[in-house]
Amino acid sequence: VQLQASGGGLVQTGGSLRLSCATSGRTFSPYGMAWFRQAPGKDREFVGYINWSGAGTMYADSVKGRFTISSDNAKNTVYLQMNSLKPEDTAVYFCAAAALAPGQTLSVHGCHVPSEYDYWGQGTLVTVSS
Repeated sequence: VQLQASGGGLVQTGGSLRLSCATSGRTFSPYGMAWFRQAPGKDREFVGYINWSGAGTMYADSVKGRFTISSDNAKNTVYLQMNSLKPEDTAVYFCAAAALAPGQTLSVHGCHVPSEYDYWGQGTLVTVSS
């Protein structure tokens, strides 16, 4: 499975961006898909998760109410809509995929753990200016 993240850029505080993660190489489902981010000098941080059916989502507390993760299985693409952006959202954003058994999803704890994911995209830079 190959993951290609795109959509990053420079935006002012309060602005919006939509990131996309296109998957290729194997069937899109069943996978658990997530977005992580990594700011300079910091560890990779969980942002949001969506299960293969799109029915379940989880978010980091820092982005709840501002970010929305969604999936389009027909396009094999996962999106991260980011609204009300803050300077502290500045980071490289990565998409990740966890191979799952049919009907399986990652646990609330598991979806936050980078090592639970089998495939990673190359990252896209989001810069929020103050």
